[in-house]
Order: sequence, then structure tokens, then C-alpha cells
Amino acid sequence: MNSQETIVVLGAGESGVGAAILAKSKGFNVFVSDKGQITSNYIKILNEYEIPFEEGKHSEERIIEATEVIKSPGIPDTAPLIKKLNSLNIPVISEIEFAGRYSDAKMICITGSNGKTTTTLLIYHMLKKAGINVGLAGNVGHSLARQVAENNYSHYVVELSSFQLDGMQQFKADIAILMNITPDHLDRYDYKMENYIDSKFRIIQNQTENDAFIFCQDDEIITKELKQISIQVQKHPFSIYECLPKGASLRDEDLIIKNENINLNMKQKDLSLKGKHNIYNSMAAGIAGSILGIRNDVIRESLSDFEGVEHRLEKLVNVRGVDFINDSKATNINSTWYALESMNDKTVWIVGGVDKGNDYSELMDLVKEKVKAIVCLGLDNSKIHAAFDGVINSIVDAESMPDAVKKAFELADEEATVLLSPACASFDLFKSYEDRGNQFKDEVRKL
Repeated sequence: MNSQETIVVLGAGESGVGAAILAKSKGFNVFVSDKGQITSNYIKILNEYEIPFEEGKHSEERIIEATEVIKSPGIPDTAPLIKKLNSLNIPVISEIEFAGRYSDAKMICITGSNGKTTTTLLIYHMLKKAGINVGLAGNVGHSLARQVAENNYSHYVVELSSFQLDGMQQFKADIAILMNITPDHLDRYDYKMENYIDSKFRIIQNQTENDAFIFCQDDEIITKELKQISIQVQKHPFSIYECLPKGASLRDEDLIIKNENINLNMKQKDLSLKGKHNIYNSMAAGIAGSILGIRNDVIRESLSDFEGVEHRLEKLVNVRGVDFINDSKATNINSTWYALESMNDKTVWIVGGVDKGNDYSELMDLVKEKVKAIVCLGLDNSKIHAAFDGVINSIVDAESMPDAVKKAFELADEEATVLLSPACASFDLFKSYEDRGNQFKDEVRKL
């Protein structure tokens, strides 16, 4: 590596700061540029590592001097600065791509429109229980790049969004997991579903016949795509409808996992995570554990004592007969479909935020069956009203979380459930889905 080579990092969040630390540790000249304001904790870290940075702007004349640019997954390829870099043939990659160059660890990578965080944390839980030296990275945990710089893990469990996958070129997953593909982030993909599908299937790029691909056999988009491409990787499907000779299936009340290493049976009732969507998550995690050679008893124990994910169908408290459930992590239609499907009737549904091209008609049957009232929580609720006005008698608007919780509680009655499952991104009123969920929990506690 030439000491005169310069890495510019665009974005100074967890991903960007981690990439900067790794680049500095490998002897590159490093410069970090963030168009917004950098939080104080990341400013402190950059100063500790003596990494120069700027905030509130992108100094183009300095950025285009880069040998290579690492960009935040939140910056789209259509951004003018990225287009300029591409026109100058300056490589633009992701933090994950950069980190992968400097690690020989086994990479277990998970993507999908829904369920990827739960599955990622479940696999991490399993590997920790098995005594494996494992790191947690990507969309959850700490930056992969910073962990590669500062730790020596033998395995990483990495949750990958489509945005992160888009910036990967040579990175390879040893075990790739694709949970499902449903319309999401279409605003980022020219509203073309095929572009989003291509992005998700980058999870298997560079895999060989020695690697593993775990996927949902019940997902029509995935199975259709697999018929159209040729891959050498070892396939491990999972299904709740078909009895498969390899992978994971249901038979009567048993979850069955089969491959060259194990033949595992487990009672469905013993799974810690309930609901159809969580059976899929448990199947994918169980297959991954079996491929890694984890003992059956450890896999069973892990699938039975995992405690779930904050902001994903998180049961809160019962207030005077009304249950409250925090599903703030549901940022698309499919996630909310699973949430509504798991509800009993008499549900007050809090929905809304930044729409990503939602088709609410996909929820219509469930809404008619389960929902007694809707609270629209967003700056623009017109699409929700257009979909459900006349279908649900009680639809009200709220422009803050205190207002939404108050109105939802008033609309509920004894034995009803208030469900926050927005089906939208959070950035109109909140910093993140975590902020939205935490505000919801705070307001519920005040009732």
C-alpha cells in the first residue's frame, strides 16, 4: 500500500467512522466528510484517532483527490457527488466491502426485506452460546470495519441492507441468507422491482461451490429468480409448506433441519419466537448453525431461549385492559402484514411516516378482519386515508407520538390492542425507528 493513497469517507456515522479507523490503521491518508452535523461521540472518536474531518458540507475539490471513496449506505448512487466521482473513475465502495479486504473471518451474512435483524441476532446468540469467537456487524452491532481493525474474531454475523449490498464488489459471504423479497425502498431503485431484486441477490455474488446459500423456498420472487440464474453454491432452502429433503421444514408440530452434518427435530411449541414469520427466522438460524457444525442441543437451546428484538412486535404493558405492542421496526408493508396477521381482532393500529411506495391494498383483508380504528402518525397521511377511509369507521390523524398514543388509547376499549406498526420510514417526525419506538414506550408508560 502506498502511503500517499488517500481514502475519503463520506458520512460519519457508525459505518463511516469505523471505515476511517480501519483505513488509518492500514496506513492510508484518511479524510472524513459529512454533509450533516457529526454527533459529539463520533467527533471525539475521530479526534482520538487523529483523523481529519469536516461537517456541514462536502468539499468537492478535496474529495475528488481520493484514491478511493467509502460512502455511507444512506447516500444514493444518484447523488451528484457520487455521479461526479464515477465520471472521474474514482472507485466508490461500501464500508463492508472495505472491511472484507482485511479479514479472513468466516462471514455469515443475512439480508431480506423483513426478518433479517431477528435472524441476525438469533444466529449471533447461537454462536455465542456455542463458544465461537464471533462479532456482530452491519445494520446491527458495531461497524464491521472497526471490529476488523480492533478485534480478532473468527466469525462475523452481518446484517446487510440492500444499500450496503449495492456497494459491494469483491466481498464474499461464506454463508448467505436471503429471508424474503417484498417491495421496499423502491424510491431508491427507480420504482423498479427488478432493480431491488438484483440488489438483494448480490448477497450471493462471488460465492463458490464451497459456500452456502440459505433461502426461503416459499418466497415466489426468490424461487422465480433462482430458476433464471445459474449458481454453484450449496443451496439450503426452508419452507413451512413443503417437506424438503435438505434444509428446514415443518412436519406436523415439528421443525426439522436436515443437511450433511445433522438431522435435528424440535417441537414448534418450544421455539421462543412465535408467529409464522418467526418460524422462518428460526429455520434460517437453525440451518446456519447446522452448517457451522454447532451441536443439536445448542441449536435447540438457542432457538428456545432467545429473547427477541427491541421494536419488533415488542409487548409492552397492559393499561386498564388495553395491550400495547411496539413494532416500530416495521418500516414496510410486508413487516406490518406479519404484525397484523399475528393480532387478535379489536386492534387500534398506529400507522404512517415517510411512504416508500406503499401499496396498502395488500393489507386490506387483514385490516377489515382485525382493525377497529386507525391513528395516522405522519406529516402526510393522504395515502392511508385514500386506502382506508370508508373501510374503517374511525380514522384520526396525529402529528406527534404523545398525540398518537392518547388518541389510540381513547379509541381502544377493554381487551383491545394498540399496535404501533408504521409500515413507513420514520424520518418525517423521528430520528430513526428506534427513536419512534422509544417515544412510543415512553408515552405508554405515562398513561
